[in-house]
Order: sequence, then C-alpha cells, then structure tokens
Amino acid sequence: MTETRQLLIVEDDETFARTLRRSFERRGYAVESASGHEALVALLDKGLKPTHAVIDLKLAGSVSGLTCVQAVRAAAPDARIVVLTGFASIATAVEAIKLGADHYLAKPSNTDDIEAAFARTEGDADTALDTRQSSIKTVEWEHIHQTLVDTGFNVSETARRLGMHRRTLARKLEKRQVR
Repeated sequence: MTETRQLLIVEDDETFARTLRRSFERRGYAVESASGHEALVALLDKGLKPTHAVIDLKLAGSVSGLTCVQAVRAAAPDARIVVLTGFASIATAVEAIKLGADHYLAKPSNTDDIEAAFARTEGDADTALDTRQSSIKTVEWEHIHQTLVDTGFNVSETARRLGMHRRTLARKLEKRQVR
C-alpha cells in the first residue's frame, strides 16, 4: 500500500495555486491550499500534517512566506518544504533554509522542478558554479529588495537607507512590481 502524499500549497496567486493543485493531484498528491498565513494556521489547527509543502516567499499582507515555513516545520517536522519566489536573493534563500525549508526555487518553476526538489535530500558537491556575472541592474535590485525586507517593506525607510529619494525608489519598484 502506498503512503498518501499530503501537499500543502501556500500561495496568494489564486491562478498559480490552482495550476499547481491540479498538476500535483494528477501525480497522486492529496492537496490543500492556503492563500496566506492565517489560512495556513487554520488548516494546521484542524490537524493537517503535510508530507510536502510549497510556500511562496512573498505573500499578500504583512506576513512573509518565511513565517509560514516556520509554522509548517513546527506542525510537520518531517515535511519536505520548498520555497518559491519571484524575488530570489541570497539573503532570503539563507533565511528560508535556516527556518526549515529544504529547498528554495526561483519562479518560474514547474511541477517537475518542485517534485525534483522534494526528492533531493542531500546537497550536490558537483553542482556547477554559475560563472555568469550578475548585471548591475540585478545586483541593484537584489540590494533594494534586501533593504526592503530589512525595513519590513517600508519604502520611505528603505529610500533613506539607500540614500535615494523616495520617489526614485517608488519608480524603480513600479517597474519591478513588488507585491
């Protein structure tokens, strides 16, 4: 008899969550989803014990996916947790792993990528080092994003710390659509 694979999806983008749900259900997972931290806590309080979880890093509202990682890890210590993000940075990857995530994938990631991450239980010392240099725009964006995270997404304080005018930062953020 095969063990039931219970997947928990924490994603505020309803369309993406629905797509993931359908894809994983076709692969034999029992799937529950939550659009944010409050919905996640409600599911966990009802006794949900996921064997696998996919958690979006940047959720609508004031709570990040990192808080959700902690909640899932506390409720299901053996769950395989993958964090997905459209805002990949070294700092958030390190924090996600420290807080209990097993893997960290940048969007766009598909079901195959996520399932491969679930299956990997150890690191790979032979992984090729990325020799591609980051562009100045990418480095700038990662620095802005990290400062935003550090300030709790307070645009005025972020602008002050970066030494730029608040309107200049607001224009940059409009181009990258931080949500």
